[in-house]
Parts: sequence; C-alpha cells; structure tokens
Amino acid sequence: MFKMSDKKIIRTNYLNELSNYKDKDLIKVLTGIRRSGKSTILEQYSDLLKKEGVNEKNIIYINFEDNNYKELLDSDKLHNYILDNTDSKVKNYIFLDEIQNVPLFQKCIDSLYLRKYLDIYITGSNSYMLSGELATYLTGRYIEIHVLPLSFKEYLSYYGESDELKKYNDYIMYGGFPYLINLDNDEEKIKYLDSIYNTVIVKDIINRKKIKDVLVLESVCKFLFDNIGSLVSINKISNTLTSLGRSSSTHTIEEYVGALLNSYILYKVNRFDVKGKGLLKTQEKYYLSDLGLRTYLLGRNHNKDLGHILENIIFLELKRKGYRVYVGKNEEKEVDFVVETGDDYIYIQVSLSVRDEKTLERELKPLETIQDHYKKYLITLDYDTNNYNGIKQISAMDFLLGRVEL
Repeated sequence: MFKMSDKKIIRTNYLNELSNYKDKDLIKVLTGIRRSGKSTILEQYSDLLKKEGVNEKNIIYINFEDNNYKELLDSDKLHNYILDNTDSKVKNYIFLDEIQNVPLFQKCIDSLYLRKYLDIYITGSNSYMLSGELATYLTGRYIEIHVLPLSFKEYLSYYGESDELKKYNDYIMYGGFPYLINLDNDEEKIKYLDSIYNTVIVKDIINRKKIKDVLVLESVCKFLFDNIGSLVSINKISNTLTSLGRSSSTHTIEEYVGALLNSYILYKVNRFDVKGKGLLKTQEKYYLSDLGLRTYLLGRNHNKDLGHILENIIFLELKRKGYRVYVGKNEEKEVDFVVETGDDYIYIQVSLSVRDEKTLERELKPLETIQDHYKKYLITLDYDTNNYNGIKQISAMDFLLGRVEL
C-alpha cells in the first residue's frame, strides 16, 4: 500500500482525500502539528497532478518558511504574484504552505478564491488560521483535512517487519513524525523531537501569545503530558502547580492550555453523558498528537504507563478515521470512548490486557451497565477475541492495522 521514495512514506489516505476534493469549489486547508507531514503531502500531491497530466506551469508551490519567498510575505504582493503567474484559460493549482506566516492572508485567499480557474490548497500549524477572520471570510468555502503524524499502520508498513509488538514499542517510544525514519539512533531521534517541541512551544505559543512565564507554561505542558487519559480540570492543574511552588491564576493556566491545544500538540476530549446523550461541562481528558514528544519531555521511564499510552494511540486512530470522540460517563462508571457516527454511537473500553479475571470484570462493567443497543467494544493488546453478551473484545493490533473495523 505504501511506497518508499527518498525515505519518505507516501501518505495514501491523505492523497486520496485531496484527490476527492480536486477541482471542487472549496479551499483545501491542511492543519496539524509542525512536522506531521503537511508539506510532504502537498509535494506528493503536486507530483501526482503532474503524473495525471497537469502542466508544471500551472502549479504554484510556495513554502512561507523558505526565505526565498520572503517578499511574498506581503499579502498584496502574494496576490499579484499568483495572478501574474497563472493562466485564466486553464485550471491552476496553488499550494501555499504555512500560510499563517503571511499577515492578512485571509483577504488574499478570499480574493483568490473568486477566480474559479484557481484550485487552492493551504497548510497551517496552528488553529488560529481557522478562527477569527479566516472563518468569517471563508465560511462554507473550505474543507479542513487534519494531518497527524504517521499511524502505526504507516509506520509498520515502511519497516516491513513481522514483529508487530516490537515495532509498537519503538513507535510509542519515539512516535510517528515522518522524518524520524531517516534517523538511525536514539540520540538523533531525541534531538529531533527536541527541535519539534521547542519550535512548537516558541513559535506557535510563546511568541504568538507573548508568554512571559515560560516555566509555568512548561509545567502545564509536563502535567498534561504526564496525565494523558486521566480526567483533568483547570483547578487540578492549578493546585498541582501550586504544590510545586509555581503558583499561577486559573485564568493564566486556562490560556496556556488553550495555546497548547491551538498548536495541535494536544487534543482535548470532552465528557459525554451516555444516559442523557449530552455533553458535560466538568473535567475532560487530554491526549498527545505524538507520544515521542512525551518521551522527550518526561523521559523514557514514563513510558511504563502502557495502559494510558495504548488509550492515546487508539484515540489518534479514531481521530484519523474522522470520528467525533468523547469520554463517556454512565452514572458513576467511566467509558473510555464514546464515538459518534451519525445518529449512532460506539462505546469503547481500552485495556492493556484482560487475561486477569478481575481486570476483565472491571473493564466490562462500564459497558454492561449501558442499556441502549449501540455497539460495544473492548480493545486490548491481547490477541484474544471474545464476545461477552454482545461486547466484542478485539485486538488493538488488528484495529490499528486495519484488519478489523468497528
């Protein structure tokens, strides 16, 4: 399914999605954490267009982190450049990478969109580009394609190894940022993760939000990285920081958490009342976009929390599949994930292993107490498959590698 070219993985799913929207009257917006592969996907899609017969003259590709294009960081100059270098008699494909670096880019994109001979693709590494003016200008005119680092299936397909569990352990240690496949040893990988973490923290958070108390920001980050899959509140973060001697207002902490979410380094999952089928306002869970960043920030010893790590991996896979995901609450019981699929729901418990009878009983209980007819799954790293009165136990490996669908 995947091919290698200069140690790059062909991101088939994303390319297929872009192909589906080709020439549609929509701006294609690729979002996601830095270094998740957005630029490479655009390059691969550009190559695909050329193979399909699009003339290279009708493709414009601009990366706004490339100093060669610094003069085009002015939105008016960018607008004029594109119009001067495209042919209104044929379809032209415009790729604008890291567009958020262009001040007032929203008006430029809005104007270019009016030219129906332009098919526009843009990327950005923080959610600010989809808020405020861009959303106002382009309401109903764009489609968001959210890009995550490599899935385990992509990762494993590249290496072509049969030992899935061994590769899974490597995957959760260093994560799935695509360029890591070019690095050979642990030290190089940690240095690369360091560069990503610090670029996100500095460029997308500290500079943009003009944050002065960097130590508090890092403490918030460490707390959330260390508590993936656990119910968290702003007050809980505040109390923990106070106990560590880094007191800060709940308003400031809430702002810092929001900045981490906007950089796509973390995702927040809200709680859902299973019985009442509505969202709850108190507490939520947070999951990382890539577990390699957790190894970098907290150290290798924190990777012993394998249950929550598996939960994080399953969350990302559900997100890749385009599901809307919540944390379930059924009276006093917690359901790891409630997945919304149109008018239906899927309930999921995630456990490292349930071969111990008490653990199995504990994990089944939240699902057993749900009275409706929707599907229920228990996902574990065990290769066992079972059916407990309608609750299907499936292997995490089968789910992650596409051998089983929900």
